[in-house]
Amino acid sequence: MNSHHTKPSIDDIDHCLPQTQCTQCDYPRCKDYAQGILRGEADINQCPPGGEISIKLIAEQLLIDPKPLNTTHGITETKQVAFVDEGACIGCKLCIKACPVDCIVGAGKMMHTVIQYDCTGCKLCLPVCPTDCISLIPPPEKVDSIMSAWPDFSEQQIERARTATEQKCLRTERRENQRKQQHQIKARERMKKEIMLAVQRKNERMRTPQER
Repeated sequence: MNSHHTKPSIDDIDHCLPQTQCTQCDYPRCKDYAQGILRGEADINQCPPGGEISIKLIAEQLLIDPKPLNTTHGITETKQVAFVDEGACIGCKLCIKACPVDCIVGAGKMMHTVIQYDCTGCKLCLPVCPTDCISLIPPPEKVDSIMSAWPDFSEQQIERARTATEQKCLRTERRENQRKQQHQIKARERMKKEIMLAVQRKNERMRTPQER
């Protein structure tokens, strides 16, 4: 609970979430949902993986009463992790792009595999797989000594998911900035060529018949 009774930060609310990054809350990642709560755009009961535990933690931060989970966003389920049938995998990399915590590894046209200990069970890889070779299975046995408020997640898994998501967002932002810069460079080059051609056409029109 926020003992100083000051307004909690985005990080305070973000730490009330299990970091599945599953988008069930209607936000692209847990931190965006936390920001939505603080802005008054989202309610405290939109995280099915966090369930009653997250609702209670967030309510304590905001000094308000808890409320039941809004099941229009889903229900709280026992965590399962992704498993790739490597024999059916065609190496399309769509699941790698969809995974918010970078727990799927592989290369183009080569089989992919899931680092199951790091999988949050977000299920975002399932709908993008063109061969339906991804299924959900029980998670591997937890080996961490520090458990979190959520029985299915250790503190190490939560922090790893949070860090991996932030790093992937930064990489995506850098690639997008590079793409925009390259587009701007090409646009300037095209404009420069068009101006040169326009000048040449003008000079051509101004030349006398004898000069032509």
